[in-house]
Amino acid sequence: MKKKTVKKMKINLKQELPKKEIDERVIQLNARADVKIENLKKKQKIPYKFSKEAIREGILSFTIALAVGIFVLFSTKKISVFLITAIFLFFALEVYFSMKKKLIISAKIRKLESVFPDFIELMSSNLRAGMTVDRALLTSSRKEFAPLDDEILVLGKDILTGKEITKALMDLATRINSQKIIKTVSVIISGIKSGGDLAILLEETATNMRERDYVEKRAASNVLMYIIFIFFAVAVGAPALFALSSILVEVLTSILSGLPTLDASINVPITLTSISISLTFVQYFSVIFFITIDVLASLLLGLVNKGEEKEGTKYILPLVVISITVYFTIRTVLHGYFADLLA
Repeated sequence: MKKKTVKKMKINLKQELPKKEIDERVIQLNARADVKIENLKKKQKIPYKFSKEAIREGILSFTIALAVGIFVLFSTKKISVFLITAIFLFFALEVYFSMKKKLIISAKIRKLESVFPDFIELMSSNLRAGMTVDRALLTSSRKEFAPLDDEILVLGKDILTGKEITKALMDLATRINSQKIIKTVSVIISGIKSGGDLAILLEETATNMRERDYVEKRAASNVLMYIIFIFFAVAVGAPALFALSSILVEVLTSILSGLPTLDASINVPITLTSISISLTFVQYFSVIFFITIDVLASLLLGLVNKGEEKEGTKYILPLVVISITVYFTIRTVLHGYFADLLA
């Protein structure tokens, strides 16, 4: 099927893109490449920490933290609680925005990796059709390859202006910042330096990349049961046990507080006294502990599923919401069931 597809591409390129149309397309793509290069230069001049986006996120975090802190201040009438809540919420929102930006970049890199084999295979077919390397690159820039098409334009422009093809390819891999693409480009560069046929080399590389993606997806499907087990144990199992434990402490506290005091002169091997642990402390400890477990489990899920801990940060909020819901639901049900003992 792949060989037939490549042959169809050759026929379409020869029939639908005659020499005049190819020249016009190259001129248009050169203009787009110039615009892309200018945009890249502007982005490099302004670091993220001083960008408008970072300032806007900082103002939003400060506003939300201050609003929630003022609400807590009016509720508790304690300045210390207000300061702790505002500072914690501000840093939590900053971490959230930072992780969100990293996840967006990571998703973009994965999309680039997914279309990279199609790009190098199309470039291979263009080279087989008799095009030069720069024209093969520029005509391989298709909207279907977005966001890789912009990077292809910059790559073609670099080669067109005289930059060595090996250096231009390595610059492309560095800009994308993907280890998979960097390794692939290194293999292509080593093949070019050894004098191999570029068209055949690109076609074989595309095939190898697709096979590797298939193996990775198959490995991800094999660990799916582990992911489901971890998610269920953390989101339902741990909060349920903490809720049961807190109710047990409350029941024992209520029972032991009603026991009569024994005479000190009587020697008894075992004595039961009232529990001195605060019920509020038990509840706060339970909530903080299973939220901490949720965060660690999210990082573990990202590591098991995608191979990177940061990929699991998207599970933190759902796990925390489900855990808190399960905890207070089970506490309410058990509290109603043991209402006679807690009275």
